[in-house]
Amino acid sequence: MAVTELTKENFEETINNNPFVIIDFWAPWCGPCKSFAPTYDKVSEEFPDIVFAKVNTEEEQELAMHFQIRSIPTLMIFRDQIIIYAEAGALPEGAFRQLVEQAQALDMDDVRRQIAESQGGEQA
Repeated sequence: MAVTELTKENFEETINNNPFVIIDFWAPWCGPCKSFAPTYDKVSEEFPDIVFAKVNTEEEQELAMHFQIRSIPTLMIFRDQIIIYAEAGALPEGAFRQLVEQAQALDMDDVRRQIAESQGGEQA
């Protein structure tokens, strides 16, 4: 599956209509972003059931600001519209593949339960 370019126009639709989305926030002038791009593309081919997307932070400054992107590249993983991972920095291929596999293995019912518990604790 090809990597999808996300804009403010298609971002919400992409997140809401896909159970698993991985986003690479990047910029054309960013050296580490350019060196990570082939790794991102290669790993995306191994997981056809996951949407791999990119946000050009130069063109989509509103999205970058919304997600408080301070360093690039930043990877963000959504499962069932929940952000389960958000970290700056390029990963080596093996580490990126392992991250995707760990995100796949997460029990989202357990994640939702933990979120509910933490929100309940904050309200008490």
